[in-house]
Amino acid sequence: MKEIVADSKLVAYCGLYCGACGAYLKEKYPGCHDNMKASWCKVRACCLAAGYSSCAECREFSDSKECGKYHNFISRIFGFVLRSDRSACIAQIRQKGTEGHAREMAASGRQTMRP
Repeated sequence: MKEIVADSKLVAYCGLYCGACGAYLKEKYPGCHDNMKASWCKVRACCLAAGYSSCAECREFSDSKECGKYHNFISRIFGFVLRSDRSACIAQIRQKGTEGHAREMAASGRQTMRP
């Protein structure tokens, strides 16, 4: 099993940190950026089309919660059930940069920030 390390390439388009994901650590998942099977993800598709490394680069929405692709009904349910605040992750990326976010998440051992 892999160890959790800070790697900016493991920050998902939505702000989650794949480097602390159990599936990634068990080498069953390549991480968001390398997951070619994730064509279903609207956030990933939007970021790829716009050339963004994450939603933190989006200038159309100053708050990720304003974006219907990012903050839809399903994502709110998953966020509630899994106690995940992806919007806080995006805010942290905007504040500390992708590398700073990766360091913070690796140090905490979590793939998401808590609400």
